[in-house]
Formats: sequence, C-alpha cells, structure tokens
Amino acid sequence: MKKIAVTGGAGFIGSNLVERLLSHGHEVTVVDDLSTGLKINLDLTKVTFHELSLTDRDGLAKAVKGVDAIVHLGARGSVPRSIKNPIATHDVNATGTLNVLEAARGNGAHVIFSSSSSVYGRNGQLPKDESMWLSPLTPYAASKLAAEGYVQAYGAAYDVPVTLLRFFNVFGPKQRPDHEYAAVLPKWIWKAMNNEAIDVYGDGSQTRDFTYVRTVLDVVDDALNRGVRTEGAVNLAYGNRISLLETIKLLKGHFPNLKVNFIDTRPGDVKDSQNDPVLLKKLFPSVVPTDFPTALSETINWLKEFGESVANGPETVD
Repeated sequence: MKKIAVTGGAGFIGSNLVERLLSHGHEVTVVDDLSTGLKINLDLTKVTFHELSLTDRDGLAKAVKGVDAIVHLGARGSVPRSIKNPIATHDVNATGTLNVLEAARGNGAHVIFSSSSSVYGRNGQLPKDESMWLSPLTPYAASKLAAEGYVQAYGAAYDVPVTLLRFFNVFGPKQRPDHEYAAVLPKWIWKAMNNEAIDVYGDGSQTRDFTYVRTVLDVVDDALNRGVRTEGAVNLAYGNRISLLETIKLLKGHFPNLKVNFIDTRPGDVKDSQNDPVLLKKLFPSVVPTDFPTALSETINWLKEFGESVANGPETVD
C-alpha cells in the first residue's frame, strides 16, 4: 500500500483514478479547488480531502506531506478559457506545478504529471513523436510547456522521480458535459441526449487521437506500481486518429436524429492530432487500449445513467 496524492482528484480523470487507487488498497489524499471538480465524484469517507488551490504553496505542502507519490492532474483547462484569461491559466498550470514539485522535493515523492498534446501547436507533422519541435499556439499550451520544463528540471537538478505524460483528448465517464468549456465528446453526447444540435467548429475534417480514460488509468497505474521514470515527455495516445465527421457518424448510430451545426473555426484550435506510440508501448508494454467505438458506447451509456450527477456543477468564472 502506498500513500498517494491526486491533484484535481475531484475532476474527471482524477476521480476515476482515485476510485482505481482505493480499489487497490492505497491511502489517497485529494487536492482540488472545486472550480470544475465535484465532491459527488468522491467517496469522502475513504479519502483525505483538501479544498485548496495549487497556487497555495504552503497549504499544498501540508496537504501532501508524507506521501509516496503525487499524480498531478490538477489544472486550469480549456484553450478558449486560457485565451480569455491567460494569467490565471499560467498561475495554476505553471506556478501550480512548480509548487507541486517543491512539495515533492521535500518528500522525495514520485511525481506523475499530465501535460497536453497542445504543446505541439503549429507543428503540423503527423504522427507526433516526442522528438519533434514544439510551438504552442495558446496560453494554455504555453502554460503546459512551461510546466513540462519545470518537471524535467526538478528531475535533473534535484533527482525528483518524475513521469511526464502528454495526454491526447481524454474522454470517458465522469467528464462534465454541460459547461461552456466542456470537452467535445461529452458536450456532443449530452446535447444529443437532450435533442439539441451539436456545434462543429470548421468543416469537421479535423482529426483527433481520442484516448479513453481507462487507458490513461492503466498507464498511470503501471507507472506508480513500477516506479517508471522518464527523462523527457511521453505521449499518451495510441495513434487512433479519427475525424470529427467520422465521430459524428458513430454518434448517429446511437442518436439517429442528431442535428449538426457547422460554424466558424475557433482561434487556437489544432487542425489534426495523432501520436506515434512507439515510446509509449516500449515503456508500458502491458497496457492495451480500449478501441474507440467501444469506449464511445460505454461513455454514452454512463452519461445516460449517471449524467445528471456531473451536470449542473459550479459555473466556470473568469
């Protein structure tokens, strides 16, 4: 049994991870400011919960004191949100990560950090691999790249055990579908469930390497169990590139009357995304990803049964 802290533990990926860790008998501490996360996602009788911001350096250090590992998922998400308020995005994502690393340095704790494929930005080459040049297009992407730099620096300068993972379009159960900055898949599913038209920014030819949350948990779980350390970033996606139009076709299999609105492309949106998973498979050979149609069906079924539990959460205030 390990003592593990999860930042952003009341959020989508974090609460799924907390559930997994508890099932394995670990002692779990959750740090979340509840700006987008929900207490209902957690069994508060089984975790130690701290409602605080990653910008609270002293509070964070106290909250994670004595843990063996910190899975750092807490972040101020959303590209449009970062364009609207870049300073707040930097404070949480970059300075907040620095605070997590300082706390880990005091503990000797293993840090697993969730970065983002958005750091590639204007680099349009496909598929992506970890050796490629990076060029952020938005404050969100820039804040994640700054955080990556700190993670690697603490690994090199202070020998903090670090695992740096770049997430690609993660989706699945417990993901909030109903707020302004919701991710595309839960937002589309939720609108379809409520007989509302979905919005597509651009012509729908954009492609994404969607990753099911269970696959992410399998990788993080393996990294914790084996103490996997990385010198640089590792892209967490399996090269399953699919266009938004193809995704809509799959959705129509579940919602035959789905209506679609095509509107102007948003600034900062990346046209295409796909990973080359060679390094990922080398480091985590036992992980087998869930195929996209199955994962999409499971997500739809979950939202139909439990969607109200994660809808109507706190408004996102900037």
